[in-house]
Amino acid sequence: MALQDKDRIFTNLYGFQDFRLAGARKRGDWDNTKAILDLGRDAIIQQMKDSGLRGRGGAGFSAGLKWSFMPKKSDGRPHYLVVNADEGEPGTCKDRDIMRHDPHKLVEGCLIASFAIGANACYIYIRGEFAREAENLQTAIDEAYAAGLIGKNACGSGWDFDLYLHRGAGAYICGEETALIESLEGKKGQPRLKPPFPAGAGLYGCPTTVNNVETIAVAPTILRRGPAWFAGIGRQNNTGTKVFCISGHVNKPCNVEEEMGIPLKEIIERHAGGVRGGWDNLLAIIPGGSSVPVLPKAICDTVLMDFDSLRAQRSGLGTAAVIVMDKSTDIVKAIARLSKFYMHESCGQCTPCREGTGWMWRVMERMVRGDADIAEIDMLQEVTTQIDGHTICALGDAAAWPIQGLIRHFRPEMERRIAERRGLKQAAE
Repeated sequence: MALQDKDRIFTNLYGFQDFRLAGARKRGDWDNTKAILDLGRDAIIQQMKDSGLRGRGGAGFSAGLKWSFMPKKSDGRPHYLVVNADEGEPGTCKDRDIMRHDPHKLVEGCLIASFAIGANACYIYIRGEFAREAENLQTAIDEAYAAGLIGKNACGSGWDFDLYLHRGAGAYICGEETALIESLEGKKGQPRLKPPFPAGAGLYGCPTTVNNVETIAVAPTILRRGPAWFAGIGRQNNTGTKVFCISGHVNKPCNVEEEMGIPLKEIIERHAGGVRGGWDNLLAIIPGGSSVPVLPKAICDTVLMDFDSLRAQRSGLGTAAVIVMDKSTDIVKAIARLSKFYMHESCGQCTPCREGTGWMWRVMERMVRGDADIAEIDMLQEVTTQIDGHTICALGDAAAWPIQGLIRHFRPEMERRIAERRGLKQAAE
């Protein structure tokens, strides 16, 4: 069943209304925020746990549980909230629409989340290319300061809260939370070894929570309407609403907020005008941004769009960026192009990723031409398993998974190219 309009959180996702404070208040933002803060830290965190909200940045970890990892009492070090607005995952464009058209939801969420983890300061790390988004977000921050909603005695709650917008310098790796922290500190954006985890030693060595834009932006509505409301949408352990980005070979590419667990076929046909040339013209779909394994049409017919359903199909919800490919797609070339992206974006810190991403791309380029041996497909598969899970951050996994998905579901196409190339060679001889 499709999400009802009354349950939508992002009511200005398409920018048809005013993004500024006056428009945001008409849509229910900043409505008695003090009452939410008056609940107290423990109650807010418990309600976030009860809602079942899982992080909307890709990993799908419980947001309330993550907040609860922060120390209850300060040891003298300040606490920080860092909002990951880097959004570098190919196919993903949800956070930029939230920041451009509904920025006050994020600003209010930053206040509430920061209060819940005992942070008097929050940094939003926004992707440098998001020029208009940064302008609108800064406007919203300035309005919130002027109205006394943030700053000294925020919303009359007695809590002092400062919010800073930091422009990134264009690196995919800075979407990883510890690399983002390194970049925020003015250093090269490279992931840190964990432990220590950010909740123990994050920004400037202080307790820090890093959350995605969408995760923070939905928090005020959840707390206003109650965790049972949010938990009642979607499926067990996959609750609430989610912004999906649908792109590729569809008639109407779009961002749309829908309930978790909606069938993949339904969301494409209901909101994106269906696959170009009809559903039967579908070849494959990447369901959660470029880093998750591709799924063939046979699975896309019935799979549900949530964390657990896609994991059961050996793929993932990731950022919920649905990339649709019809039968005109050269699927091997498409995955090779992703391999080039991950090679380019590797920070070079871990040997398996630094050396492996380049090796995989070079082999994939030969696979596109069919200029390989059949045995090299198995060797390529084996190398992906030596990279997957053997790096400090998940970029190695992100580079390996698309290739694993290709071999799992489209091996016959790879073998056909090799046989065809070999046949042409023999004919030429």
